[in-house]
Amino acid sequence: MPTEIPIQKRKISQEVLDRLMRRIESGEIRPGDQLPPERELMELYGVGRPAIREALQAMERSGIVEISHGERARVVVPTAQDLIAQVASGARHLLQVQPDMLEHLKEARVFLEAGTARMAAERATPDDVALLRLRIEEQRAAMPPNEGFLARDMAFHREIARIGGNPIFPAVVEALFQWAGAYYQPMVRAPGAELLTLEEHTRLVDAIEAHDATAAETAVRAHLTRSNELYNRLSQGPAHPA
Repeated sequence: MPTEIPIQKRKISQEVLDRLMRRIESGEIRPGDQLPPERELMELYGVGRPAIREALQAMERSGIVEISHGERARVVVPTAQDLIAQVASGARHLLQVQPDMLEHLKEARVFLEAGTARMAAERATPDDVALLRLRIEEQRAAMPPNEGFLARDMAFHREIARIGGNPIFPAVVEALFQWAGAYYQPMVRAPGAELLTLEEHTRLVDAIEAHDATAAETAVRAHLTRSNELYNRLSQGPAHPA
């Protein structure tokens, strides 16, 4: 006789979660609607309060519902940033236990930002360009000894991704930046690194303003490649001079 996979015993809370998800996916419960009260769900599914609460908490962690104290759970309308943020802790853990994944992450960032830079050059309006130049000045004002240089650096790259009009791109750019946050910290303290970053950002915005997609892609690739090479030198320490 052929070997079959044994039937797995499922947790009650998982069954509750699946049934609620089917009601949401069918449109019976729509984004913005509140879920039924806990007691009503207990009676409907014939389970105890712990199973209901465990299912609701799992849905909250997944960004499907939001739970406010004293109110029923409400189905939310997720954004691209919400969905990507859900994997943030897992991504950071992956980088900690598999440091070689950092190289894959940096490669993914170069690939993504080369595309968003091209799109920005093709679609940027004068207002978009003015906002990018404002982001550069905000970053200049945050140069050490002031705080927030890295946060404004991320805001600049996110702004470029926003110009393309696809809400997934800025969310992914920000996520990649934050997941590797520890990797960027030593680079900010490197002598002259901040001024070089501002020069490279300005060169990139000049290409975007000229609607030169190839120059914009070249500028962002050069910027990120230089950053990656600087990190590699700094991570080697004084025993391995550049």
